[in-house]
Amino acid sequence: MGSGKLREGKVVGLKIATRHVISAIVLSGSLGTVSGCQTGEVLSAGYVIDEQMLQLVPEGSSREQVELALGSPSTTATFNEQQTYYYISQRRERRVAFLTPSVTNQRVLAVYFNNEDRVSRIANYGLQDGRVFDFISRTTPTGGRDASFLGQILGDTTSGGSPI
Repeated sequence: MGSGKLREGKVVGLKIATRHVISAIVLSGSLGTVSGCQTGEVLSAGYVIDEQMLQLVPEGSSREQVELALGSPSTTATFNEQQTYYYISQRRERRVAFLTPSVTNQRVLAVYFNNEDRVSRIANYGLQDGRVFDFISRTTPTGGRDASFLGQILGDTTSGGSPI
């Protein structure tokens, strides 16, 4: 009878040891899976605005000085016969590897030139409510009315106006 108890104790001990091994395997597998999901990726694209480089182009600087200090612009535009250089950067974050990254920050540095190709002003814009917003003067410059894409094509049909 004594030997039966001993065998039973070994069996119970073996069951407990097996449970611990299985628990350790499951736990390490779970941690590996969870850590694979927690990649937390930050994606940056475009021109990263450096305040020191920005100090090299005060108002009155020539177009060549701007290009030497800041490099080629992301894009250019002509507004009221004055050219503007745009340096655009965007930061997107992805919390989990399989999710689509979301835009967390977008900056647009606009360098406005006057008719003599000199810097007339510099504006730093950001992403706020899907619109370009001037952080410095808290205004959004526009050239005309704000109309939707369809409104611009069709024009004001109720008053017989023409498209913008």
